[in-house]
Amino acid sequence: MHNIHLHHIIDEQLAGLRLDKALAIVFPQYSRAQLQSWVEQGFTTLDHKVVTKNKQLVYPGQVIEITATLEEQERWEGEEIPLDIIYEDEQLIVLNKPPGLIVHPGAGNPKSTLVNALLHYDPNLNKLPRAGLIHRLDKDTSGLLLVAKTLTSQTELSKQMQAREIQRIYHTIVKGHPMLSGTINLPIGRHPTARTKMAVLRAGGKEAITHYQLLEKFPAHSYLEVKLETGRTHQIRVHLAYIHHPVLGDPVYSKQLKNSRLTKEANEIVNNFKRQALHAKKLVFLHPTTGQICNFETQVPSDFQALLDALRTIENLRSCE
Repeated sequence: MHNIHLHHIIDEQLAGLRLDKALAIVFPQYSRAQLQSWVEQGFTTLDHKVVTKNKQLVYPGQVIEITATLEEQERWEGEEIPLDIIYEDEQLIVLNKPPGLIVHPGAGNPKSTLVNALLHYDPNLNKLPRAGLIHRLDKDTSGLLLVAKTLTSQTELSKQMQAREIQRIYHTIVKGHPMLSGTINLPIGRHPTARTKMAVLRAGGKEAITHYQLLEKFPAHSYLEVKLETGRTHQIRVHLAYIHHPVLGDPVYSKQLKNSRLTKEANEIVNNFKRQALHAKKLVFLHPTTGQICNFETQVPSDFQALLDALRTIENLRSCE
């Protein structure tokens, strides 16, 4: 167990919100359930007076303080798994996740995850919520991930993520030919019947905004750059599938079918790509202590590049016909 002390002054943007909702925005590194529990247990003060009701409204200028003891979270074991670290200092780590690596331990996957690798690399990360992770990537999505090494940095970076100030840019190959550029603004929530999937939900979904731009066009596929404005589970995959341009190789939101516009060899290349062709290529944020702009970029992994090269070869062959 270790003691924590949180402090924040309510501003105009939080005016009139319930206390628990304001706390979730101000301290996103902690779950809403944890914050609600601290209120109910009397560990929270508003203008130096103890409050125990989460429905209490907050107003500009009020001082929120939480003084509590944080129970040790479930302790995951560190494992010696290689990490491709792009950058590291005393406050944070930026790493390049390979495809096939699960980010977080869970039911059925208690070991051999990115978190296990991080805890072997730096055991102090076990003191932080989610081992310092600021965001996640799906198992078969590759690319850049941001990890905080201190609670102060995690709080600041989480605030940036909540305020949509962290820029995340992906590269992907999709089926078909979408417009040259576009924005998909459709709410996403848990699929009503297939509970392991997400879906566009006109009612009850959470706001989700995805921007895309065409980079390259192939006979039956397109190479896109995608920018996330929000960060819902499976957001890029769900949005692109909804507009009938699913991510190539996506085992959940797309089907591997032969395409009459491709040769037999080309169909084999495409259908042998056994994961979603999605790579978190660029990450831009403000350093949590210096305030400097941090801009990181990484190349697509070898299997993704080989797929691109194959599609380009097909296009070149077509142009010579």
